[in-house]
Amino acid sequence: MSRRKGGRSQSRFDHQREEELLPAAEAAALLGVKRATLYTYVSRGLVRCVPERGTKENRYVRADLERLKARHDARAGHAAVASGALRWGEPVIDSSVSQIGGEDLVYRGHSAVALAVEGRGFEDVAELLWSGTLPAQAARWSAPELAFPPSELTRLLPKGTPPVAALAALVPLLGARDPVRFAAPPEGEKARARRLLRQLAAWVCVASAPGRVARALKEETVAASLATAWNTGVKRAPELINRALVLLADHELNASTFTARVTASSGADLYACVSAALATLSGPKHGGACDRVEALLAEVGRPERAAEVVYERLRRGESVPGFGHTLYPDGDPRTPPILEATLSVRPEAPRVRVASAVKEVMREAGHPPPSVDLGLVMLADALGLPPGSAATLFAVGRAAGWVAHVLEQREQGHLLRPRARYVASNRPGMGAHSEAGAKPG
Repeated sequence: MSRRKGGRSQSRFDHQREEELLPAAEAAALLGVKRATLYTYVSRGLVRCVPERGTKENRYVRADLERLKARHDARAGHAAVASGALRWGEPVIDSSVSQIGGEDLVYRGHSAVALAVEGRGFEDVAELLWSGTLPAQAARWSAPELAFPPSELTRLLPKGTPPVAALAALVPLLGARDPVRFAAPPEGEKARARRLLRQLAAWVCVASAPGRVARALKEETVAASLATAWNTGVKRAPELINRALVLLADHELNASTFTARVTASSGADLYACVSAALATLSGPKHGGACDRVEALLAEVGRPERAAEVVYERLRRGESVPGFGHTLYPDGDPRTPPILEATLSVRPEAPRVRVASAVKEVMREAGHPPPSVDLGLVMLADALGLPPGSAATLFAVGRAAGWVAHVLEQREQGHLLRPRARYVASNRPGMGAHSEAGAKPG
């Protein structure tokens, strides 16, 4: 990454809107300033610009513009601060679960990267997130019984159902079969969470290979269950999957975790909280970003086409998924350990080579380093996992954090119910009278 003046701002990049670029007129209008002021922001390193190939014009990264606008709005008073807080703005909830710094991710005082590289088990990290204490001895979670024959769920799923969608169908069924799911003293809820995470890992193959679910459930760890469910032939698969799970276990108030907390604040049971989080994670701007990376690599096809596809996307102002993160100006610290794991096992895998070529093109073009989404897709391909498995690793790993935040939200005890600032609509038939008679929510 370049270290020249403005280099830090060049790496500030919105994870949700990678490379959404605006021409100068639109950029200035978004900020409510003249073009000369926009150029000043660029020179000060506050807004990143990208040359438009074949012209003398630049385009400006929307994420940088919106972040700068949120800062300006925050100076306008309480309402503006509250409005901007939900868009990568100021913190809105007190939490002791994890902390995101510019160069590291910390789980209750422990570096997530260090935990992953040292080989700490995913179960240990989950217990740390839930209780605040890292187990002195490796945690062992007993294997739960099958709630019902996997083939019953398989018959309900369309052919080719992605693993995350299959898990989204599974969790409510598990909840319906738990008659005491609303009885949630902390220790009982942790036991329920252990069973649920074990089930999530074993059932990822239910749409394509229901016969492997029972065998996967008997494995000793969540990572080994995933390796068995996906029938990977790589000997080190459990070790490398475990590393990814640890790195993905929590990430503060991301969209799915915030959803889980809102659901928990209403008094909903654990299964409902995880179901709500899974629904949110499926979106293309969150866990579904892995699927977008898979689609990009399929479009590139061969390493030789990387530059052509990337520059054509940039020329059209389209996104190149899998690069940059707003919260990590100098690069996502979770990505290097995953890339290291990938290259240690099968660097010659087809999509690993394609992804490496795309990564190099983006680096040469001055764009931010790869995000964890690209790393997960590369690891999944190196391990021979099926399509959709990168997003599934994301979901199973993040489930540990969802549980931690559900437990914390219940301790805090209040209902999360923000207010909306009413803005009159100019659409025909809409106005202040449109909500007359409506009941308060």
